[in-house]
Amino acid sequence: MSLLAINHIHYRRPLRPCVAVCIDGSDPSYLARYLSRGELPNIARFIREGFAGTAQSSVPAFTCPNNMSIITGVPVSQHGISGNYYLDTKTWEPVVMTDPKLLMAQTILSGFADAGARVVSITAKDKLRRQLQKDLDLTRGNISFSAEFADQCTIEENGIDNVLTYVGEPQPGKYSEALSLFVLQAGLKLLRDRRPEVMYLSLTDFVQHRYAPEAPEALSFYQKLDALFGLLAAEDINLGLTADHGMSDMSLDNLEPHVLWLQDILDAKFGKGEAVVICPITDAFVAHHGALGGLVRVWSKGSISTAQLIETISALPEVDIAVDKERAVRMFELYPDREADVVVLAKEHVCIGTSRSKHDLKGLSGHRLRSHGSLHEMEVPFILNRPLNDAYKERAAAEALRNRHIFDYLINGTN
Repeated sequence: MSLLAINHIHYRRPLRPCVAVCIDGSDPSYLARYLSRGELPNIARFIREGFAGTAQSSVPAFTCPNNMSIITGVPVSQHGISGNYYLDTKTWEPVVMTDPKLLMAQTILSGFADAGARVVSITAKDKLRRQLQKDLDLTRGNISFSAEFADQCTIEENGIDNVLTYVGEPQPGKYSEALSLFVLQAGLKLLRDRRPEVMYLSLTDFVQHRYAPEAPEALSFYQKLDALFGLLAAEDINLGLTADHGMSDMSLDNLEPHVLWLQDILDAKFGKGEAVVICPITDAFVAHHGALGGLVRVWSKGSISTAQLIETISALPEVDIAVDKERAVRMFELYPDREADVVVLAKEHVCIGTSRSKHDLKGLSGHRLRSHGSLHEMEVPFILNRPLNDAYKERAAAEALRNRHIFDYLINGTN
């Protein structure tokens, strides 16, 4: 293998293992606070000796679209995964977007594996695993599994079994920092034992949803991440750190979430069910965000024009942007075939829900809502443990960094 083309991006053969880590929900404010106080020595060393910048995520600033952008190297408009749900207007039922068939672009993992490289993918949440694993031949020593179901791995489905015994850790809880730490611990073990050429490690944002940067629990978590990043880097690899999205406080002073209940408003104005609001942040991990985020999609069943919807929604003080499908596709590089009649993004520190009765917020009890999805959670870190070569220094100075560039810079951009 010399140069390998994946989604029209050319990658060279890695000189050493290339490991990209998606620190789910890692708003730059976490690193800024801890680095300024000298509390993350390994990340500080990467920044000092390698390369660091601030990148932009894909819109919407959610987990699934951005993990797919990272693992394909291309925007949503090419890979097609624009959230966790979209609406099938033939049945008016939401469709879960975790089926690998919905991913329209090749993954970097399968591309390198088909060319003979050994690859590993470990994600915290199983909702990502099947798409990250699309077209990946597991009979050639490649591995793909989730920490969520580490206790259920099989050779046939994941390329590995007995994961808990192999890693030497218990099954981590679904809502815990341990889920992310397990991903890194397993990645470190596989790196030492099998030395794959390409590895992707995707964490979960439970801690960032629950704790602001000033919370001691958040600092403790990041220090554990930093220690594991140091161990990974010590294995003579190219290590890249980025995130799928940032995180914002979306609560009022009384701890109640600052929510715009958009379905209720549209039902009151146009009639119940004449417009359908979908919250594409919704997934199986809703306890820490209540399915509330900074972007929703709205479809009309036919009696309301797009212009009427935009006029009504744009007038709401909590709304930052409300645009029709064509403009949203142009502005945000979205996939038109799965896009709504109207895309709505909230103002900073505001989230948007459907109907008040449809969201279970018991999991937020006693905690401020911290969530993501809007334009205000698009900034993410972009850090390499090695310096850029001259060509990529020029490129970094000339272009806006995107989190989807991480494998390109990691493989092609380092000396």
